[in-house]
Amino acid sequence: MKLLLLLLAFCCLSLSRCEEKKYVPYDYSATIECLSDPNKPQYNGGIIVNPDLQNGSHGWSQLGNAKVEFTEFGGNKFVITRGRNHSYDSVSQKVYLEKGLLYTFSAWLQVSQGNAPVRAIFKKNGESKVAGSVIAESKCWSMLKGGLTVDESGPADLYFESEDTTAEIWVDSVSLQPFTQEEWNSHHKQSINRKRKGSMRIRAVNSAGEPVPNATISIVQNRLGFPFGCAVGSNILGNQAYQNWFTKRFTVTAFGNEMKWYSTESVRGKENYSTADAMVKFFQQHGIPIRGHNIIWEDPNYQPSWVKALNGPDLYNAVKRRVFSVVSRYKGQLAGWDVVNENLHFSFFENKMGPKASYNVFAQAHALDPKTTMFMNEFNTLEQPGDAASSPSRYIQKLRELQSIRVAGIIPLGIGLESHFKTPNIPYMRSALDTFGATGLPIWLTEVDVEAPPNVQANYFEQVLREGHAHPKVKGMVTWSGYNPKGCFRMCLTDGNFKNLPTGDVVDKLLREWGGLRGETTGLTDADGFFEASLFHGDYNLDISHPLTNSTASHSFKLTSEDSHPSPSIVFRV
Repeated sequence: MKLLLLLLAFCCLSLSRCEEKKYVPYDYSATIECLSDPNKPQYNGGIIVNPDLQNGSHGWSQLGNAKVEFTEFGGNKFVITRGRNHSYDSVSQKVYLEKGLLYTFSAWLQVSQGNAPVRAIFKKNGESKVAGSVIAESKCWSMLKGGLTVDESGPADLYFESEDTTAEIWVDSVSLQPFTQEEWNSHHKQSINRKRKGSMRIRAVNSAGEPVPNATISIVQNRLGFPFGCAVGSNILGNQAYQNWFTKRFTVTAFGNEMKWYSTESVRGKENYSTADAMVKFFQQHGIPIRGHNIIWEDPNYQPSWVKALNGPDLYNAVKRRVFSVVSRYKGQLAGWDVVNENLHFSFFENKMGPKASYNVFAQAHALDPKTTMFMNEFNTLEQPGDAASSPSRYIQKLRELQSIRVAGIIPLGIGLESHFKTPNIPYMRSALDTFGATGLPIWLTEVDVEAPPNVQANYFEQVLREGHAHPKVKGMVTWSGYNPKGCFRMCLTDGNFKNLPTGDVVDKLLREWGGLRGETTGLTDADGFFEASLFHGDYNLDISHPLTNSTASHSFKLTSEDSHPSPSIVFRV
């Protein structure tokens, strides 16, 4: 008797089967357009009193010397703060914050003229915490989305501040929603079940079409579907132990230095790509995609020494040659390009070549390699809510400039968030990802690491990786922790013998959860010949056998996000 293997439709798991408890669901929505009227407060305001200002001043008070006016226009009620002499002159509400809870915050803001960055502040025991910021505009409402945690419970004052004291700050639709850690974890689980997993249903029948119960099913994941990787240096070449350690775990990489301009042309006119070429060849042989890092870097401290002395047409021509050289060399071979690295914090080329310098580099790179995603790569977008230079709002403002490029079609842009954390503000991280997600562009965490004391570093690292993996808009992650005998950038995953450090143990722990490291799912078919498994997206081998019939069957398959809805049955005869 032979077995007939039916691989039935891939389908999403229903949340009713995944979650037994009912938690407050998380609202991943964010709005990046400036609207004529604000949306309603998320979570009906959460713990904010009178969140939509329908009851005038109830719950709200003046802070500093601001003149606070509760008003109405076109049926919408809101509050205006005028006569501001200090950045903190504002409208305020007292809230009680609890240690251990994770708070997501949102508000709709407008200024009286032009545009100005406005921050949401929570002041507690004299210490101010930035929950988030937005570049507010006049004549329309902008959504600020952020979040925070606190180290101890107690009352805090929420208020809004802007360094531009000439601007009136208009406020509406304010929300502060607390979540327990258990609720936060439930959001992870729900999002993962929707975005990272699918279910597979298998049926075993004999040649007469009758179900075969108690057939043994074994499903082994060969490759993780979610791109998860680690940066490397040239020391991986020729180091078999390093290569084995790396290729066992990761499905994407970036080179720490080897593609950068100062590595490939340290002397003007003498290019040397031999190391980068060897690394590209190695990873291509192992089927591991490479992020191109980077074409040029705006930080003046990391230019080839000879570039620093150039100006005018000489600099313009040198940059143009650099872009042509590296992009044409690796055209079509990379998973993406970091084009003008850290362009929000630094402006070496724009200072010397004018405000359209980065625009022109993106345009040239795209014209040379039109199918490869071109990333803005920046730090402190997720890490530091107080860094106005790289806030989500400022990042998106720059992104819109690049979206106007029309060279060889519309440029395929990507959002690169470096993610160099110290103490992670996880609610802010999630809210910032929500804001970036509203662009519809692919989001990658490109250089994940944590600079923290050894007793908390691995825990913080795990928090960041879990949050990135679970967020529905994140398409991939690369850690910035490649091993270097002279010392890693901020953290290593392994020692010189390629034995995991605590941070490396975190990686292996998560890979096992996500089906990596050749995770295996086994079981027996039921009385009707069925076996169903919930699997992470990825590449799999399936084996089926039955001890009484001494028959076996094998099959390789790929489970992807496209397999989220029922598809026709596939029949295999053995």
